[in-house]
Amino acid sequence: MTTTTESDAPDAQWARADEGSALQRFFRATEIDTRMLGMLGALLLIWIAFHIMSDGRFLTPRNLWNLSVQTSGVAIMSTGMVLIIVTRNIDLSVGSILGFVAMIMGVAQTSYLSSFLGDHANFTWAAALAIGIVVGAIIGGLHGLVIAYLGVPAFIVTLGGLLIWRGAAWWVTSGQTVAPMDSTFRLMGGGPYGAIGAFWSWVVGFVACAVIVLGLVFGRRNRRRFNFPLRPMWAEYTIAGVGCALVMLAVAVANAYPWPKGIVRRYVQSNNITVPEGEALFISHGIAIPVLIAIGVGIVMTFIATRTRFGRYVFAMGGNPEAAELAGINTRWVTTKIFILMGMLCAIAGAISTARLNASTNAQGTLDELLVIAAAVIGGTSLGGGIGTIVGAMIGAVVMQSLQSGMVLLGVDAPFQNVVVGVVLIMAVWLDGIYRRKQS
Repeated sequence: MTTTTESDAPDAQWARADEGSALQRFFRATEIDTRMLGMLGALLLIWIAFHIMSDGRFLTPRNLWNLSVQTSGVAIMSTGMVLIIVTRNIDLSVGSILGFVAMIMGVAQTSYLSSFLGDHANFTWAAALAIGIVVGAIIGGLHGLVIAYLGVPAFIVTLGGLLIWRGAAWWVTSGQTVAPMDSTFRLMGGGPYGAIGAFWSWVVGFVACAVIVLGLVFGRRNRRRFNFPLRPMWAEYTIAGVGCALVMLAVAVANAYPWPKGIVRRYVQSNNITVPEGEALFISHGIAIPVLIAIGVGIVMTFIATRTRFGRYVFAMGGNPEAAELAGINTRWVTTKIFILMGMLCAIAGAISTARLNASTNAQGTLDELLVIAAAVIGGTSLGGGIGTIVGAMIGAVVMQSLQSGMVLLGVDAPFQNVVVGVVLIMAVWLDGIYRRKQS
């Protein structure tokens, strides 16, 4: 009988790494998720196609900046939808929860908080956001309790929630639009003042690059510490280089989008800035605040999903609910917490939506549940449970919003836009089934 010693393992590892084509060896060495790479490739093709069909209007700093802002809300909610679908549940009520919570936050700002806070009115935005998050958590918790402890299927509970909270949003103001919002609160919606400018955008970009490099360094140390296979150094350099290049490219695009001329003119007049005759003052938007919020939520949700006991329980339940319960996991309470988290994310997305519109309307969040579910599924979350990534869902949100943005540029009617989204969702589920069968 032959045995493999510890010293032989690396040789076997490199022997396996040398097998296959050059492309296969590259993917094996860099450990790149080919499914996510394919999704990024599809996104790039969509962008190029819309750019050509729109006569060069799609891949412009203005459109890409607006695209990033429009994606933020759906991307935030899709991170929670990943955990829900991973546990073999579904939430059809996220758009209605967003609309109801947004209306609550709007009414709180316009009717109550300013007079209640008095001298502390500068904190109106924080109080409104806190109220929204609490209300969202209560709604999500109510859904979770009915699903987990009363045994009502998530499909039925959230379908009922879709109708209940949409009607409740109308009932709060009898269908009236609520406006305007607190000036600080509006910064969460983007716009010229809702962005951090060129300097701080570059700072964010360099910090992100430093985080990428440090993550690779510490990751390599941990691999060595636990005797895990190490990536070749060229692979580490490639990942770091490509990651930093993409970050800096994104910052450059955000900084290439200037303030509108009218706003620049008012800014110059109010600040007594002298501009030479015949020249124009170029002020960059930089990265929008809602985009930073979405990135922050994505980082937190990734940590929760991959680095906490709760996250491990979620994926264990999705992989095998019966085994998870026999292992001692309180599956009912975990399910409830997932829906609480989903409600809180809907509230954050609702705050961004309200800030962008500078108003709370009864139409907010309509059909967002379709976009959120599609984003999660397109991003690799399996409806069969147990499989899904936060990053994939956020990229899926970009794909869905890119389709909508491109169709708007082409003048496609809104009903047909919904047809396209529906077809994309069906195709995503079909491709997921093919992928799962190949993996098994």
